[in-house]
Amino acid sequence: MSNEATTLEQSHDGLDAMLPGVVDQVALARLYGEPLFAMPRDLYIPPDALQVFLEAFEGPLDLLLYLIRKQNFNILDIPMAAVTRQYLSYVDEIRASNLELAAEYLLMAAMLIEIKSRMLLPPKKTAEGEEAEDPRAELVRRLLEYEQMKLAAHRLGELPQYGRDFLRAQVYVEQALAPRFPDVHAVDLQSAWRDILKRAKLVQHHKISREQLSVREHMSIVLRKLQGRRFVEFGELFDVSRGQQVLVVTFIAMLELAKETLIELTQAEAFAPIYVRLAYTPT
Repeated sequence: MSNEATTLEQSHDGLDAMLPGVVDQVALARLYGEPLFAMPRDLYIPPDALQVFLEAFEGPLDLLLYLIRKQNFNILDIPMAAVTRQYLSYVDEIRASNLELAAEYLLMAAMLIEIKSRMLLPPKKTAEGEEAEDPRAELVRRLLEYEQMKLAAHRLGELPQYGRDFLRAQVYVEQALAPRFPDVHAVDLQSAWRDILKRAKLVQHHKISREQLSVREHMSIVLRKLQGRRFVEFGELFDVSRGQQVLVVTFIAMLELAKETLIELTQAEAFAPIYVRLAYTPT
């Protein structure tokens, strides 16, 4: 067995001597810029170089409550000697590693020792003849309040929380972009109306006659012209050969139809021709 160990150690030493000469060998570390291919045999690691400390208790009351509940002690009749002895043993452990953390635990240890000392003294009676309050009463009250808060925090922690237990559902809905035509403003109607008047002035009549014009009749005429047609240009609905009176009545008839939402005036874009269509689909 010793011969095999000696042989393995010799082969291991020979391999370590060959590693620096290997080009593709990955270095374990770099020391002062030089690659280190093997761990040094004389490397000294102090015993306290790596220390893991788990703070299992949130404070002195948490530790004290843990000691009482773990051993099923009656919290209203705490055996101070046993609890104080166990508490001090834990404080001695953390004093060696974290003095700042042990300070608040030492304050509670002093309170436990004081309570134990007061319990050893004979009880004093008050002026009314009643016995004095139990020295443990204040500590019991603080422990019960702390336990209630701890249980309430535990119940709150069990409730579902956003980001931990569930996430908000998000659904992306792609909506079809329906074309929306610009609204026709009064200025556009005025401009179109001026163009119609200019065209009407080019036609002159020398015959003077009186004609009864009905807005309702021209409303019917406009609706008949729009029947069966999807869009009609604004200017096609006017008969310029019949004079300005007919044009005015026709324009009023169109305004009445638009007011009663029987026709719609649309425009593809600004300064584009205005089109008229029926506001309902004929059956």
